[in-house]
Amino acid sequence: MTYSVEKIIPYTGKSGAKSVQVEEMFNEIAPKYDLLNRMLSLGIDRFWRKKGIRALQSLAPKKILDVATGTGDLALEACRMLQPDEIRGIDISEQMMNVGKEKVSRARLSEKIRFERQNCDDLQLPDNSFDAAMVAFGVRNFEDLDKGLQEILRILQPGGKLMILELSTPEHFPLKQGYRIYSKLIPLIGKWLSKSNAAYHYLPKSIEAFPQNKTMTSILEKNGFVAVEYHPLTFGICTMYLGSK
Repeated sequence: MTYSVEKIIPYTGKSGAKSVQVEEMFNEIAPKYDLLNRMLSLGIDRFWRKKGIRALQSLAPKKILDVATGTGDLALEACRMLQPDEIRGIDISEQMMNVGKEKVSRARLSEKIRFERQNCDDLQLPDNSFDAAMVAFGVRNFEDLDKGLQEILRILQPGGKLMILELSTPEHFPLKQGYRIYSKLIPLIGKWLSKSNAAYHYLPKSIEAFPQNKTMTSILEKNGFVAVEYHPLTFGICTMYLGSK
């Protein structure tokens, strides 16, 4: 099945698969990515990450896969909170991971957190090899949502858990109306700080097109996850999804 979010690409009018364009976009904005995240979310993204990681605490995972790790913020927080033996951060953007490697090195966690360039549609990882997987604000960038979820399920051990954080559009007044106004400001702020026009036009479009709430839980169940649930955060600006193998 093709989902509308898979058709949203960063550079309209430019040829190339979505994954290729997403890689180019994140390589371009990597130096300013963390600053932009803090500004556009008003710092609330830190709260969302901690909330997501707490959902994995009862599992006490020793080996964690961080998909679309970006600059490694989720991996760093999970390492501090969960104390696993290993976190593998994977992404298609080398420049984003280079920023992450510097942060991990400064935190003296290079022995626990490793980064690898991998495409989530075709993970070069063994079956049943991780206790938990997590994705923060990266699922909407998957070129093939079903294949990416199936690959994550494959590498999880039986009983393992997936935690997804994804930006979403609020459904109720006044947040719904307020978000519409804010989404029009995102490209202006993004272009001002990062000099990238494409990246921050892509962001609100991909959020709007991403399947939300019960629709997303149905997609997770269709792709083999069980005990699937979702939890809106901050009045629906972000949503956490959980599923088990």
